Amino acid sequence: MRGTTDTIIALASGSGRAGVAVVRVSGPAAAGVLGHFSKRKAPDPRMAAVRELHDEAGEFIDEAVVLWMPGPNSYTGEDVVEFHVHGGPAIIEAVLASAVKSRLCRIADPGEFTRRAFDAGRMDLTQAEAIADLIDAETDGQRRQAGRLYQGEAARAFEGWRGLLMSAMAALEASIDFPDEADIPGEINLTALEPIEALAADLEAALGDAGRLKSVREGFRIAILGPPNAGKSSLMNRLARREAAIVSPIAGTTRDVVEVRLVLAGYPVWVADTAGLREASDAIEAEGVRRALARAEEADLRIWVSDASDGDVSRETSGGPKRSRLGDVRPGDLKVLNKADLIGSAPPLAGSEDVFVVSAQTGAGLDGLERRLAQVVRERLDADEAPLVTRARHRDLVEEALAAVERALEAARIGIGAELVSEDLRLAARALGRITGSIDAEDLLDRIFSQFCVGK
Repeated sequence: MRGTTDTIIALASGSGRAGVAVVRVSGPAAAGVLGHFSKRKAPDPRMAAVRELHDEAGEFIDEAVVLWMPGPNSYTGEDVVEFHVHGGPAIIEAVLASAVKSRLCRIADPGEFTRRAFDAGRMDLTQAEAIADLIDAETDGQRRQAGRLYQGEAARAFEGWRGLLMSAMAALEASIDFPDEADIPGEINLTALEPIEALAADLEAALGDAGRLKSVREGFRIAILGPPNAGKSSLMNRLARREAAIVSPIAGTTRDVVEVRLVLAGYPVWVADTAGLREASDAIEAEGVRRALARAEEADLRIWVSDASDGDVSRETSGGPKRSRLGDVRPGDLKVLNKADLIGSAPPLAGSEDVFVVSAQTGAGLDGLERRLAQVVRERLDADEAPLVTRARHRDLVEEALAAVERALEAARIGIGAELVSEDLRLAARALGRITGSIDAEDLLDRIFSQFCVGK
């Protein structure tokens, strides 16, 4: 990031033609940039006004709605001006070029407005990341998750955990430095560490929930598996509402994993068609089978497809984990009996839980399968609790904090000195503080003085 005292300018709305485009300026010379374009008096703070914009030669550029937002009551905490101009690329380019030519500002670096907002204390790191998630959100589920992050629910949880650690550290530090003070409670090591046991469980729960939140961000993954010629590609094409995969009566047509993106229950979903599972006839098919099995292992949900006209189908679709020519069928997997149009009566197990008789050729039975898929996605991804570990950065730091907390608890159990216990708690607090960006060594001193009246 370049100089933070520079005044910066950039297009704040989407690129391309539009009815209105927003050009934002932030920094100490923002009022000067406004004066560069218009000699009229600046609008009242946070009150929209119409102004003609002229370049350095006095040539008319556009008529714009102008907003003047002096700091610190602005997005970045600095003086901010927004020009709401007509959204033609030539107008936007003229405004940016004239502003830079004035030498009052420069083009902003990527993310620099939000970085300045963070530096000014307008938001923490999790909220800054949530802004990027809100911009990137393509489904209702992604929007809801990002919105809750932006409202600070995750930050409050992380800061609450850090507060527990700081309180425990304050108690331990007081017992180390002032063991003879009359107002220091006895057994302070034990009482200080009581809430840390519960904290360890909370950190483990947050890590256990990370997979669900990753699926909201990146997509819930469904793998379609089964033997050759069972109709896997036809089923995926039906779900995708387009010809995404090649369909052929020749066994082994699908050699690689083919994916399509859907939206189910308001969440992004990736559906993968895989190679037919059988003894491979050549090296290429063997690689396709290997990839199919690998995709099956990493999928959030698996759909096993078999031919309803196959007389051995009941063995392939009956419940319970087992090894069959379809692979390892596990509880929670969905079973699809395809090609129902080729049989005269319902096959065995039709109507059983999570067994669906369909025809990818005619579309019969697909409605029930799609409803069940949406239900599974909703059950797996919906949650009442605030999202916490939504990024790899969060997961790594929570894992680091948990490891330090577990070391501290183990050290306390075996009677290692309070100094080492306190150091591990400090490392845990630092890891959590790095998630929100609120690391401050003065926090510990403030807690020691306020809780134990040291130095009064």
